[in-house]
Amino acid sequence: MFPIPQPVIWLIAIIAFAIIEGVTATALVSIWFSVGALGALITSFITRNFWVQLAVFLIISCVVFALLRPLVKRHLTPRVEHTNAPRLVGEEAVVTETVDNLAGQGQASIKGQIWTARGVDNTPLTPGTRVTVVRIEGVKLIVRPAENG
Repeated sequence: MFPIPQPVIWLIAIIAFAIIEGVTATALVSIWFSVGALGALITSFITRNFWVQLAVFLIISCVVFALLRPLVKRHLTPRVEHTNAPRLVGEEAVVTETVDNLAGQGQASIKGQIWTARGVDNTPLTPGTRVTVVRIEGVKLIVRPAENG
């Protein structure tokens, strides 16, 4: 039925799926099929029936995918630490140390916490100035003078 021996076909499939896995940017795309092809390769030594080999390939690929994908996905997905920091945007703070972008210094107090602060422009802000949080960049509040001063 096949001009190429069946074990060679499954060996080529194993190699091809492994190469695809190696060149894809995302992890674990086709490794399931490599394992299924390995099962079909082993089956090809037991029976010459290609349809049985194909069934073994599909069953093993699906089982490996179903069992390992959730586990692998859990370990490969980056953990995101949710904070309440975005809630501070729009809130008022009080400058506790002169905010001077050019000198790379400044602190502001908001809701009982001291944060490193930078202004939206290069205008220095003196201690006691009421400011509004415009955004947060890393661990720095980006502030502007409050409307009601």
